Amino acid sequence: MKFLENIVDKMEPKFSKGGKLEKWNPVFESFITLAFTPKHTTKLGSHIRDGVDLKRTMITVIIAMVPALLFGIYNTGHWQMVASSGNLDLAYGAMFWGKVIAGAAVVLPLIIVSYGVGLGIEFIFAMRRGHPLHEGFLVSGMLIPLIMPADVPLWMVGVATAFAVIIGKEIFGGTGMNILNIALTARAFLFFAYPTSMSGDKVWMSGQEADGMSGATALGDLASFMTPDAVLRGETLEAGSNVMDKFTSEYTLYDSFMGFIPGSIGETSTFAILIGAAILLITGVGSLRIIASFFAGGFLMGVILNAAGGPYLDLPPLYHLVIGGFAFGAVFMATDPVSAAQTANGKIIYGLLGGMISIVIRVLNPAYPEGVFLAILFMNVMAPIIDHYVIASNIKKRLKRVKTA
Repeated sequence: MKFLENIVDKMEPKFSKGGKLEKWNPVFESFITLAFTPKHTTKLGSHIRDGVDLKRTMITVIIAMVPALLFGIYNTGHWQMVASSGNLDLAYGAMFWGKVIAGAAVVLPLIIVSYGVGLGIEFIFAMRRGHPLHEGFLVSGMLIPLIMPADVPLWMVGVATAFAVIIGKEIFGGTGMNILNIALTARAFLFFAYPTSMSGDKVWMSGQEADGMSGATALGDLASFMTPDAVLRGETLEAGSNVMDKFTSEYTLYDSFMGFIPGSIGETSTFAILIGAAILLITGVGSLRIIASFFAGGFLMGVILNAAGGPYLDLPPLYHLVIGGFAFGAVFMATDPVSAAQTANGKIIYGLLGGMISIVIRVLNPAYPEGVFLAILFMNVMAPIIDHYVIASNIKKRLKRVKTA
């Protein structure tokens, strides 16, 4: 490493102010600080001497996403085989590494497009503004493909990434200034601009069906129970228990938790996501208050809706936590330090409301069976208000103590 560092030191004057390649300094600085400890030091005031900068924090989040990514690659390969062969038994009998290779062929291009488009735009803005590349997209570039259906066209990923980076981030000033989660902004754009490519009961399987399966995701099947067609088939309130029995037998709690079901690339395995959550919490990067309260809010709302009854409302509360993007949203989206609440009590309120609203949207509006991303985006907007009232409440309590003293 010392050898490489010496090479970098010799190149640095060319990219510094007054050098031949001065305008490329943001690009040079970004790559160098990614590989080596930054040389920047604070000059005034108290500070913490630590080598952990924003890039290292972002890399920690990426490492936490690796379990979900690896399982997503395998699971994508499995369901690609199901879709292409139309036979569940044949796909289940395929070799493990065959599924991994098939999944990687689908997932890696999505990641390459996401990073290529996003970092390209980031470099352009960095060079125009004369500052180093913002590190925030290191995480967003991985999150975007993980929350997409496996068969989403690459050009859509590119367009959504460009929209999210430019409209959702750069016009606000870059990393740390955006009011909405970047990855969820990309998903929201695609969801409303190209709904048939992002939702529906056949979107994941490209319109193909396997023997004994409808080709839908778990949420797609669940939402179909609430459509007019379901009512015409007699799957109304009176048949609610039969509907839920059918659903829970096809999507067992174990398969749903482990991730052996169709779904967005990184969202199916709650087990892999919880491994990532443990990494975030142990390193102090993630917020336990937000993650725990988000899960608690979702479970609580599931219990409340269970009491109301009905074919969709009868779904056991635990299912709501392990299907769709609920767990992924709670761990990697709701905890975004830029767009989430900042105060200690505000984080609990933010997470609790986010989890509850996610289930409300999912259950009461079948047009949006995946209500998690809408709920988190809404809470992103509400986060400053929550913090404002939490701080105001604390100030009021302190003033009261002063008057009492």
